[in-house]
Amino acid sequence: MKRSLSDFLQCQEPEQLATGFQFTEGPIWHPRGWLLFSDIPADTIYRWSPTEGVEIYVRPSQNSNGLTLDKQGRLVACEHSGRRVSRMGDDPAMTTLVSKYQGLRLNSPNDLVFHSSGSLYFTDPNYGIEPGESELGFQGVFRLNIDGTLELLISDFDGPNGLVFSPDESILYVGDSRRRKTWAFEHRSDGSIREGSIFIDQDVEERGNTDGMKVDAEGNLYITGGGGIWVVEPTGRHVGTIALPEQPANLAFGDPDGLSLYITARTSLYRMRMKIPGIRPI
Repeated sequence: MKRSLSDFLQCQEPEQLATGFQFTEGPIWHPRGWLLFSDIPADTIYRWSPTEGVEIYVRPSQNSNGLTLDKQGRLVACEHSGRRVSRMGDDPAMTTLVSKYQGLRLNSPNDLVFHSSGSLYFTDPNYGIEPGESELGFQGVFRLNIDGTLELLISDFDGPNGLVFSPDESILYVGDSRRRKTWAFEHRSDGSIREGSIFIDQDVEERGNTDGMKVDAEGNLYITGGGGIWVVEPTGRHVGTIALPEQPANLAFGDPDGLSLYITARTSLYRMRMKIPGIRPI
């Protein structure tokens, strides 16, 4: 029997947790019990907790976008104006993990995900820089290896954005925002990827481009796109779209049970309770 959205949602209406931001992005749940997220134009990373609400966590953030955590629980960020991927150390300062490829500055790192090996995969579109500022001349998907070397995996996307691994890490999903499509690439044991294919075409009439994405324990994808959050089964079947009061940009599973879906949507932060737990970085 084909599943519907009701098979995924505990509640039909999203809960607004906070509002008044400029453009929220990059949510990530910390196992200590709080959520971190970016407000790109505000140059700030915020922390939200059920007890304290919203607090400034990092400012300036170099207009950070996507956030994640490494195996040690350290914050790792994609910086638009910094044009780098950075990591927080023992103090609040963010230090550079990577900022150049073959001696040329990265465009504007957007989103990122760790592989269980410790390698970091990230997208590098040109959204955060002015026309003519790109030194690379292409918009890529990269892998930063644990030895610090940087490898280019994809160079022919028009706007690489969100990315996520399948639960068994055999597939790397990557969104192309300007073309409004999500691609699936076979991920090899050596970290390389095979030529991919379109997983789902999200070019619809509703407003919103392919953006952030996450995956649950069953391998279902949750992809922000036209009309809201697309719920897509591993087969590529579009189950339905979760509509929100504002167009979402990114999302992350959180809470101790992994059943809360936190959503950054323009000026607000939302939460929805789900029926299937999500995959979290640590």
